[in-house]
Amino acid sequence: MATTTKKDLIDRIADSTQQRRSDVKRTVQAFLDQVIDELGQGNRLEFRDFGVFEIKERAPRMAQNPKTLERVHVPARKTVKFKVGRLMRETLEDQSVESPQIMVELKSDETAKAEPATSNV
Repeated sequence: MATTTKKDLIDRIADSTQQRRSDVKRTVQAFLDQVIDELGQGNRLEFRDFGVFEIKERAPRMAQNPKTLERVHVPARKTVKFKVGRLMRETLEDQSVESPQIMVELKSDETAKAEPATSNV
């Protein structure tokens, strides 16, 4: 599976929109900065058909050092959760049908609430 970088995306957008690369770079970076700022303030970001970013609080827990088997306390922390939107879900489902190498398991909203989602990639 290939990795696409921010630079790659900026180059593609600049080519497809006939804008200068420097303008696209500033726009993309401004967008990413706004996403980070909003999440930092605890706000939920919803992009229709793409997905939703929201902050979730992870509960404190006890973990174990696999090398020493010592029990370690892991404090509560915040993390970003991404819920896939309709258009992305449909695109991923279409790719999993077309390409047998990609296996994607997507759960409906009701199933996702009942049990955690897993990915078989």
